[in-house]
Amino acid sequence: MMYKRTAVARSDGFCTRAEGGNLYIEGYFAVFGSRYELWDGAYETIEPGAFDGQTNGDVRALVNHDTTLVLGRTTAGTLSLRVDERGLWGSVTINQQDQDAMNLYERVKRGDVNQCSFGFDILDQDVEYKDGVPTVWRIKAVKLYEVSVVTFPAYEDTSVEARRRDFEQAEKRRKEEWQARMKSRLKGEDNGT
Repeated sequence: MMYKRTAVARSDGFCTRAEGGNLYIEGYFAVFGSRYELWDGAYETIEPGAFDGQTNGDVRALVNHDTTLVLGRTTAGTLSLRVDERGLWGSVTINQQDQDAMNLYERVKRGDVNQCSFGFDILDQDVEYKDGVPTVWRIKAVKLYEVSVVTFPAYEDTSVEARRRDFEQAEKRRKEEWQARMKSRLKGEDNGT
């Protein structure tokens, strides 16, 4: 299942640029250590190293995760990606003959659109379930497919529902384990564990 995650990119990190007759949209598509809220009491973070080996693959830059609105592509040299200590940074060279791309460029330039996201599969993660504290998924490695400039950054329902099912299954297991321990104690089988 491919997940889509939101990286809120503020004006200090996501912008337009004109240089040498070219136009660019640039910024961070993911920021390490940021809390991406899934629902109340559950969030995930992207860990440093999660994008290792992914910036030279065949990755596309899209508008709102729409595969019909391609802004750039790493294999075409119109999207460049790099990882630094802050996160996953990208630069898209805008096709000035593409009206959709130019419209988006102007919206980003005005500040009407200033957020981004990315689509990926999880290759490695840790999850932390503790009573009384939020559940945390720490994403340690991904397979990156796309980065997107988005109007409304939000999780796809499927990814949130998948996380919620994981959470509910873990809660159910914990409850069943607790019930088994209590039954064992009531029967006098408590061995002190």
